[in-house]
Amino acid sequence: MSKVLVIGCGAVATVAIQKVAQNHETFSEMIIASRTLSKCQAFAEKLNSDKIKVTAEQLDADVVENIVKMIEKHNPDVVLNVALPYQNIPIMEACIQTKTHYVDTACAEVRDHAGFEYGTQWVYDQKFKEAGVMALLGSGFDPGVTSVFSMYAKKHYFDTIDTIDILDANGGDHGYPFATNFNPEINIREITLPGRYYENGKYVTVPALSKKHTYPLAEIGHRDMYLMYHEEIESLARFIPEVKRIRFYMSFGESYLRHLFALQNVGMTSVKPITFQGQEIVPLQFLRAVLPDPASLGPRTVGKTNIGCIVSGKKDGVKKNYYVYNTCDHQEAYKETGSQAVAYTTGVPAMIGTALIAKGIWKGAGVFNMEQFDPDPFMDMLNKWGLPWKENFDPVMVPDDEN
Repeated sequence: MSKVLVIGCGAVATVAIQKVAQNHETFSEMIIASRTLSKCQAFAEKLNSDKIKVTAEQLDADVVENIVKMIEKHNPDVVLNVALPYQNIPIMEACIQTKTHYVDTACAEVRDHAGFEYGTQWVYDQKFKEAGVMALLGSGFDPGVTSVFSMYAKKHYFDTIDTIDILDANGGDHGYPFATNFNPEINIREITLPGRYYENGKYVTVPALSKKHTYPLAEIGHRDMYLMYHEEIESLARFIPEVKRIRFYMSFGESYLRHLFALQNVGMTSVKPITFQGQEIVPLQFLRAVLPDPASLGPRTVGKTNIGCIVSGKKDGVKKNYYVYNTCDHQEAYKETGSQAVAYTTGVPAMIGTALIAKGIWKGAGVFNMEQFDPDPFMDMLNKWGLPWKENFDPVMVPDDEN
C-alpha cells in the first residue's frame, strides 16, 4: 500500500483526489496540499476513512523549499502534481531533492510568455536518474491517454505507423455565452498560440485556428475541429520515430470563437503586463478572474466529450486505419465527482498513472513520457475506473488538406 501527496485542489484535482480515495488496493494514505487550505480540509473530512487516511495541508507550490519541507514531513511514495503547469518545475526540483517519484498531467509553462514544450522537463532526466526515481509526464487525457492510445495501436495493430490524428471534441453545453472548461488562463494561452503539426521530420506552423475540418464523432455528432499545437505531438514524434505526420484537433463552437476573437482583438488575452490606475496587471489574469470558475460548471453542463486517435499505417505490409476513442458524459461525471467531464477525463488518468508507479508496474529512473511504457495495464485501468474506450476499424479519415 502506498502514500501519495496530491498537490492542487482545483477541478482536475477534485476528480483525481476522489479516484485515489476509491483505489483502496493501491493507496492507504493521501495528503492533499494547495494554497487554499479550506478546500483540502473539505476533502479530508469527506474522504478520511478506515480504508484511507487523508490529511490536508496548505502549500505554496511556487517555492521549491516549501515543497521539499512538505515532502520531508510526510515522506510520500509519489507526488501527484495536479496544480498549474507553472508549478511543474518547482515540484520536479523538490522531488529530485527528496528522491520521490513525480507525476503530472500537462507540459510545464511559464507565466511571462505563452508557449510550452517538453524540452523544459526532459532536461531533468539525468537528475532523476541520479536520484533513482522517476518523473512521469503528461498523465492526463491529452496528453496522456492519447499517447497510450497511440502506443496501444502500435503494439496490437501496426508494424509501422504513418499518421496520427488526435481529435478532442467537447459536445457539452454549460449555458454561458463564454466560459472555459479548465483554467481560463491556461486554456486561452494554448488556443491563441499558432497552430503546429509534425510532418516528415519537421514542424509546420500555421496561424492560430486557421485550419478547420468538420468531423463526425460518435455520440456527439459533427463538430468543427481546429488544428492546434499540443504537447503530445512532440513526445509521439520522439517515441514513434517512423511516423510521418501527427496532428491535433480541438472542437470549438461559433459563439466561443466570436467571444475569443473579440477578447483577443482588444488585448484581453495578452500575457504582457500593463499599468492600470498605478498598478501592474496581466490582462489574461484579470480575464480569468471575471470568467466563471471551471469548477462551477459541473451542475450546469450537459452533453458528452469525445476524445481519440485515428491511426494509419501498415501491418504485414498491408495498409490499415484504426480509431480508438472515449466518450464521457458530463452529468454522469458530475454525479460521481462533482466535476464535469473535461476535469473527469484528466483526473482519472492522473490517478491511473500514479497507481501504476506506486504498484511498480511502470518503473524506472529518469524522466518518462507515457509512450515509453506498456500501454495494456493503463488501458485496462481506463475501463475499470470510468473511462471505457471503443475501437473502430473502418474510421472516417481526416483529409490531408484542411480548409
